[in-house]
Order: sequence, then structure tokens, then C-alpha cells
Amino acid sequence: MSHPLFKLLARLDLAKIRYSLGRHQADTVMIAMTLVGERAEVLIFADGHMEVSRFLGDESVVGGAEVVDRLIADNRE
Repeated sequence: MSHPLFKLLARLDLAKIRYSLGRHQADTVMIAMTLVGERAEVLIFADGHMEVSRFLGDESVVGGAEVVDRLIADNRE
């Protein structure tokens, strides 16, 4: 039996859904998907369980470089 991570990757590939993989915690792999009207992040843990976050929006352009500057300033550590 394969790990749920590989099963999900195969399903996304079959559906021709584009994704990227990330590793932000020692015990998880994140799959980030950009879909029409939303972005989704799926965290898959070492034990196989998944947690999903969805970010819904209308994909409107909200500005230019000034928005990037504000985002960086507002989120500095």
C-alpha cells in the first residue's frame, strides 16, 4: 500500500491539475494548487492524514508594486 501523498499526486496528475510541492515542517509535505477562483494548500503528514486550507477569491487585480511593498512591510518579522 502506498502513502496517501503518492496517491494524491497520482490523482492530481491524472486530472491534469498543476501543483507545486513544499516542505515547511519536518513532518509534512505541502501541495499547493492554483485553481480557477481559488488556491488550495494540502498538508500531508508523515502518518498520512491531511489538512486542507482553501483561499477563495475573484482573482481581481488589487494594485501594483505599492501592494507588494505594503505586503512586505506588514509581514516583516
